[in-house]
Amino acid sequence: MKIKLDENIDLRAKDILILEGHEVVTVAEEGLMGAPDEDIARIVKQEKMCLLTLDLGFANVLRYPPKDYAGIVVLRHPRLTTQGLLDLVRQFAGLLKNNDPSGRLWIVEPGRLRIWEPKGETNGHE
Repeated sequence: MKIKLDENIDLRAKDILILEGHEVVTVAEEGLMGAPDEDIARIVKQEKMCLLTLDLGFANVLRYPPKDYAGIVVLRHPRLTTQGLLDLVRQFAGLLKNNDPSGRLWIVEPGRLRIWEPKGETNGHE
């Protein structure tokens, strides 16, 4: 899967995902640090890349309709630490083995995956 890491994701997450066979680029590598969310969304949409972020703003399905993207994945942790973040990235990588976030919003929490998908569609996961 092609994944873009938002600027709020620890760079060590890239190594975790690459080891699992994913193509990963970061917002920083593309000179997009500090870019508005709308610009990031437009770019991931054009590039057909899944966005991995901590930014809950991307969970706004009216502003960023998941059906238009190759996946929007928001990591959420009640007491986020670097280790907690990297654990969520590992959890996300494991979920990708049997699930596809394309056209969906995933909220990944410790031990839990919440999926938003367009009405009328179901993939049996939630």
